[in-house]
Amino acid sequence: MRTSGVLMPISSLPSPYGIGTMGKAARSFIDFLEQSGQTYWQILPICPTSYGDSPYQSFSSFAGNPYFIDLDDLCRDGLLTKEECEAADFGDNEEAVDYGSLYGSRYALLRKAYIRFKKDAPKGFYAFCEEKKEWLEDYALFMALKDANDGISWSRWENDLRFRKKHAMAAAKEKYAEDIEFYKMLQYLFFKQWKKLKKYANKRGIRIIGDVPIYVAADSADVWANPKQFYLDEDLMPIEVAGCPPDAFSEDGQLWGNPLFRWDEMKKDGYVWWTKRIRAMSELYDIVRIDHFRGFDSYYAIPAQDKTARNGQWKKGPGMDLFRHLRKKLGKLPIIVEDLGFLTPSVRKLLKDSGFPGMKVIQFAFDSREGSDYLPHTYPKHCVVYTGTHDNDTVMGWMQTAPKKSVAFAREYLNLTKKEGYNWGMMRGAWSSVADMAIVPMQDLLGLGSQARMNTPSTLGDNWKWRMRADALTEELAKKLYRYMQMYGRINPQLSRRKKKEKKK
Repeated sequence: MRTSGVLMPISSLPSPYGIGTMGKAARSFIDFLEQSGQTYWQILPICPTSYGDSPYQSFSSFAGNPYFIDLDDLCRDGLLTKEECEAADFGDNEEAVDYGSLYGSRYALLRKAYIRFKKDAPKGFYAFCEEKKEWLEDYALFMALKDANDGISWSRWENDLRFRKKHAMAAAKEKYAEDIEFYKMLQYLFFKQWKKLKKYANKRGIRIIGDVPIYVAADSADVWANPKQFYLDEDLMPIEVAGCPPDAFSEDGQLWGNPLFRWDEMKKDGYVWWTKRIRAMSELYDIVRIDHFRGFDSYYAIPAQDKTARNGQWKKGPGMDLFRHLRKKLGKLPIIVEDLGFLTPSVRKLLKDSGFPGMKVIQFAFDSREGSDYLPHTYPKHCVVYTGTHDNDTVMGWMQTAPKKSVAFAREYLNLTKKEGYNWGMMRGAWSSVADMAIVPMQDLLGLGSQARMNTPSTLGDNWKWRMRADALTEELAKKLYRYMQMYGRINPQLSRRKKKEKKK
C-alpha cells in the first residue's frame, strides 16, 4: 500500500509557551495531516532532554519530556492559572526555542502545579505509578538526586549513591520523597496527555511514527540503574563509547560519547532491557523507527578517554539474535530502521533477514561522495523514502549549499524548476517513487531554507530550535498536498474509504 507522511517534531509546533506541546496546535497539525491525505506523523524522540537539548541524549529511554506537557490543559484542570502562564518568560522568538528561558520558567510553573496536584491527587495517578514502576521509580529518584546535586552527572555523585547502596537508596527515597513524587506527577501528566493526543490522531486515520535512538546517554537513569548492561569499568566509568569513524563528511569522525552495551551480558538474560524498551515504545507509537540500525550488526567502539573518533574499532553486534528474541517475546512489530551510510554485506543481510523496511534519502542521491544507491529509480518497494531527515539541511538550504555538480545533477534528474519550487520537485521525486512509504519534513513543505534546519551533526548550540509559525498551516497548502497524494496514489486509505462512503450517500 502506497502511503505518505510528514516529519514534524513536537517541539517545533507553534505555542505561546516557548515550545510545541501536546495541546491545541498538535491537534490542529493532525487535522492538517488528515485534510492533506497523509497517513503518518513522524516525530523525534519524546524523552526528557539533557545537556545540548538533543532528543537523542535523554535522561531516560522510557520517560516523556515535561516540556511537551500542554499548559492550557493544566489550566483547565485547575493546576495552573492563565495569568501564571502568561507571566512566565519563555523567550520572545516564535520561530526558535529558547531552551535557557524555557528551563528556568517551565519547571517553576510545574512546581506550582504540583502543590495543587498533591492536595487531591487523582486515583489514576497511583494506578499509573504502579503500572510504570519498572522504570518510573528509578527515573524519579534519579531526577530528584540530580536536583539535589546541582544537576551534575551521576558519575560524580557520592559513591554510595553512584553504586546504589541499599542504605543510601533508602535514605534518599525518604529525604527526597516530595521531589520524587513531583517527577512522577510530571510523567503522569505527560502520558495522560499523550494518550489523549494519540487517540485523537488514530481516530482520524493518522498513525504516529516514533524514533528510538540505539544508544542511551551516559548521564541517564538507564545506565545508573542498569550498569551491568553497559560497558563500564569497576568505577562505573565508560571503557569505550559510541560514535562513527572518519569519512568524507568528517575527518575526525563523530564522537557521540554514549556508553556501549554489553551485548554478551544482554544475551545471557535474553535481552530483557531491550525487550522492555521496545515493548514500551511500541505501546507509545504506532510504528517504531530504530536509529543507527547498522550498530546491531557491528558497532564502532572508541576508547572513552579519546577526544576524537579516529582510533575506534569495529566490533560485532548481536545481529538477528536480538530481533529473534524480540519477535518471540513481543510478536511481529511494525518497525522502520535507519540504515543510512556505508553498508557492508553483513548489514544488508541483517536488513533482509529482519524484514524491516530501510530508509532512502533523496538528498544523498546526488552527492558523489555517497554513490547512487539513493536515486529513486533504484528503490525497492519495501522502503521508506525521505527528501531529508532531521540531520539534513532543508531542500531549499541544500540547493544553496551543496556542491554545484550535485545541484546540477538533481535539477536534471528530477526536472527541478524555480517555477514549481525546488522543494516541490524534490518531494515529487519521493512521492512518485515505488517506495511504499514517503515522508517529507515540514520544513520542505513550507519551502524553508537552512535557518529551519533541525540539526547539524557534531555541532552544539544552534540545534533542535526550529519552530513553525502559527499561520503556516493553510487550507491552500493542505489542498495542494492532497492533490499530489491523489496524483501519486498515496492518499490515506482510511480517508479514501470514508470519502467513497460519503459519495454513495
